[in-house]
Amino acid sequence: MTIRLPASIRDDVLAARPTLWLNPGVRPAAVALDALPVHPREVAEARANWRRIATLLARCFPELEATGGAIASDLIEADALRAALGYGAEKFGRIFVKADNSLPVAGSIKARGGVYEVMMAAERLARERGLIGDDDDLSALAGDDARALFARHTISVGSTGNLGLSIGVAARALGFKAVVHMSSDAKAWKVERLERLGVEVVRHRADYTEAVERARAEAADDASVHFVDDERSRLLFLGYSAAADELRAQLEARGVAVDADHPLFLHLPCGIGGAPGGVAFGAKAAFGDAVHCFFAEPVQSPCALVHMASGSTDLVSVYDVGLTNHTEADGLAVGRMSAFVAEVMRPLLSGIFTVADDDLFRWLALAWETQGIRLEPSAAAGFAGPGFLADTSAGRFYLDRFDLRGKTSTNVLWATGGAFVPEPQFEDFLARRGR
Repeated sequence: MTIRLPASIRDDVLAARPTLWLNPGVRPAAVALDALPVHPREVAEARANWRRIATLLARCFPELEATGGAIASDLIEADALRAALGYGAEKFGRIFVKADNSLPVAGSIKARGGVYEVMMAAERLARERGLIGDDDDLSALAGDDARALFARHTISVGSTGNLGLSIGVAARALGFKAVVHMSSDAKAWKVERLERLGVEVVRHRADYTEAVERARAEAADDASVHFVDDERSRLLFLGYSAAADELRAQLEARGVAVDADHPLFLHLPCGIGGAPGGVAFGAKAAFGDAVHCFFAEPVQSPCALVHMASGSTDLVSVYDVGLTNHTEADGLAVGRMSAFVAEVMRPLLSGIFTVADDDLFRWLALAWETQGIRLEPSAAAGFAGPGFLADTSAGRFYLDRFDLRGKTSTNVLWATGGAFVPEPQFEDFLARRGR
């Protein structure tokens, strides 16, 4: 396969240097949203579903009793971190961290998708078997009859780590058997945590894409297995999309305007694309053209960048352009992005930037030292976004193209995981800043 990347980024991408690619296909939200395989009304349905399963979640997870079953994260205005990152000038706008690194239940953004899909699958199965009716409280799914049913079924998924954790935690909480196929990039502590929960972990020597393919094939002929397909799942995608409404409410509560004169920039770490794609889709449905969404990827694993920038209708992998897919950001170590997400993001995504592993450890340490925000390396990938926009020729071109230069802007750095990292592992992360 001959892969053609734009001349403006080709050398940097192939040499694994940080760069910013701007999406030439981005379209006005009102036009784009009506032509996609998902629709904004499905975001509203997902929000309604989250409200319906809240009583069930509160029953399954004691840590959610105080929130009434809501899985939500804080929005932190990161003034001290902003200064440490060199973003003190007015041109960078306000800097917030969306602290999905500390989401309850799973400790990462994957709680928004993984927990949602497991609960939706459980509800569907219980309705098919007549255990609940249309008006029944879904907390009954944590009862003995439902657990006996779920114990005869399996939830399966392929993962580099965090999605597997969210699926495993949610599945076991309801009594399902759970199988997580882990790629070679998965961290040992994530495997150990799953096994302590009674989850069967299948280790693969292959990368994420192959682990998912093997998991999919294994589940295909077994009607008792629900396979959570990170490459294709609408449930995962829509579970993530509801986060945008949470963000909107938090910004409104702080008096932060989001409109043509007050643009919002989201900087979203990207692996296969489901989580950042879902958030971006929900954000476009919520804020329209006032929000500008950027993915962040490791320099050796920019699967979304190489595919979308190539313009190919066939999926392009990082291996096709000679990159290794080796990164310490295990949640982002994906060789090939989701075709479904690529289709949805074509007219919505503003661009993609890449980051070096050494910078991830430096930013992780700064987040901890300045704001007490505990991250894993992949969760810091979005920290480069404001700098790319304000201090590079590509970023300034984007700001000028959409008449954004000089306007009062808000940047949200979406922190995707870190709360469950064991202390010795976290101390090692901090030590690696100076290596």
